[in-house]
Amino acid sequence: MTEEDTMTIREMCDAFQVTPRTLRFYEAKELLFPIREGQKRLFTKSDRARLKLILRGKRFGFSLEEIRQLLDLYDMGDAQLTQLSRTYEVAQDRLNDMIRQRDELNEAIDELKEQMKWGAEMITSLQEQKNAAE
Repeated sequence: MTEEDTMTIREMCDAFQVTPRTLRFYEAKELLFPIREGQKRLFTKSDRARLKLILRGKRFGFSLEEIRQLLDLYDMGDAQLTQLSRTYEVAQDRLNDMIRQRDELNEAIDELKEQMKWGAEMITSLQEQKNAAE
């Protein structure tokens, strides 16, 4: 393995906009497996691909445990069929959750707008009464 094949922790942080602490955390959670040379960590192309998938999974709201399980399916020896199928299932569940949350949020927004409309009308009415009394 040549030096061009690996990246230092600083290079990984710069390339993926993460902190060293994040990389050490993912290593502790057995999501990344850098080569250790004393205190130095060297990340391989495989680590970079795994980090890209971890960050994408986090963005979509997958738990770290879900991400770890999906990454572990990579080495099943079935041309990634198991990994892709399971990822699709987890993604479908997450998408359904996100749609439900969005719908709940839209409903709350509509209710708040109605309350604010009522509040604005009350303020206007009270101001008019005050002005009429003066």
